[in-house]
Amino acid sequence: MKTILNPDKTQWQNLFARPSLDVQDLNTLVQQVFTEIKQNGDAAVAKYTQLFDGVSLSSFEVTAEEMQDATAVVPDELKLAIQLAKGNIEKFHAAQNEERQIIETMQGVTCWRESRAIEKVGIYIPGGSAPLFSTVLMLAVPAAIAGCTEIVLCTPPDKQGKINPVILYTAQLAGVSKIYKVGGIQAIGAMAFGTQSIPKVDKIFGPGNQYVTAAKQAAFAAGVAIDLPAGPSELLVIADTTANAAFVAADLLSQAEHGGDSQVVLVTTNEDFGNSVLAEINAQVAALPREGVAQKALDHSRIIVLPDTSNCIEFSNGYAPEHLIIATADADALAEKVTNAGSVFIGNYSCESAGDYASGTNHTLPTNGYARSYSGVSLDSFVKKITFQKITAQGLQNIGPAIEAMAAAEQLQAHKNAVTIRLKSLQNV
Repeated sequence: MKTILNPDKTQWQNLFARPSLDVQDLNTLVQQVFTEIKQNGDAAVAKYTQLFDGVSLSSFEVTAEEMQDATAVVPDELKLAIQLAKGNIEKFHAAQNEERQIIETMQGVTCWRESRAIEKVGIYIPGGSAPLFSTVLMLAVPAAIAGCTEIVLCTPPDKQGKINPVILYTAQLAGVSKIYKVGGIQAIGAMAFGTQSIPKVDKIFGPGNQYVTAAKQAAFAAGVAIDLPAGPSELLVIADTTANAAFVAADLLSQAEHGGDSQVVLVTTNEDFGNSVLAEINAQVAALPREGVAQKALDHSRIIVLPDTSNCIEFSNGYAPEHLIIATADADALAEKVTNAGSVFIGNYSCESAGDYASGTNHTLPTNGYARSYSGVSLDSFVKKITFQKITAQGLQNIGPAIEAMAAAEQLQAHKNAVTIRLKSLQNV
């Protein structure tokens, strides 16, 4: 990690940059796969599963027998951990249910809003070297609470055509309707357009590599909703000398090990503390099974030294991190000043891993600066908010003249007439 001492604010914009990817070839490939899926359905999905994952499948859907086998091999200790996490996630997301509030904006005019579940949702879960079964909880649990009638899950198979058993156990526990052995671009395309086997969904959720991210963006352009713009994982830590250097190093590495295109940033008020963190990183990374992945991420990560915590929080708000840890003496006060972040962790013991797994908050969050304008996934992500209104005869008499005047000013006579014809009928009663 490169250390940058007291950069001038004119340099900050450059420091906000994430690792860039050349997406032109990606987009061409995505469109090719999507076109074939629209034309050939399952045959195209099978073709690209063979090409990209190296496995030939006669059927994509996971069977009930496979589900039972998976449940049998997951250790009881892990099952209990997953159940604990599920309970906390349920508590946090169930509390987001919005009670109906009927508002009388004026006498005889009442308005309110109600939630309706998105009927069919698709969940993408990465497989490979780090099967993210925790993301199954983060997406399927709120979908079930919202009342989504069909929850479809796609995840890539291994070379033997198998799905990680912990993913299968977690999906069953969380209420997933159907699970398919399909990954990558072809999984997103199948859920976006539908095939003979895989249903078309109304909204697609879930993280993934650059191919999945590009496919989700293409699906959105084709008219299928997605959860949020999500790319490589990232973490920013604000720390002063009251923080624990070993803790901070561990947190930074926890995100660096996600992928070589991840980015982690330490913003600190003390250069010596930054050096201590760097020494801890070098000691800890050597013991990681994913050392090579983490090292690659560290190559484009950085330590930034700023004069005080006020500058640190200003920098963080400009960077708009996916995850933000505040480990300073004034952490609670600084948290009040956060304007842009996906999820915030306050104090020395609030490790980012807690949010990734079991504290209850959702770990599907905006990256690449999108936290300036996007929220992370919540119960609201799985519902539509529909407004209702009911106007009585007296209410129309109260509000009608204002509507007539505004419609006339916009030269929309039919709008005005819709009110006028009613008001005239009331005069004749």
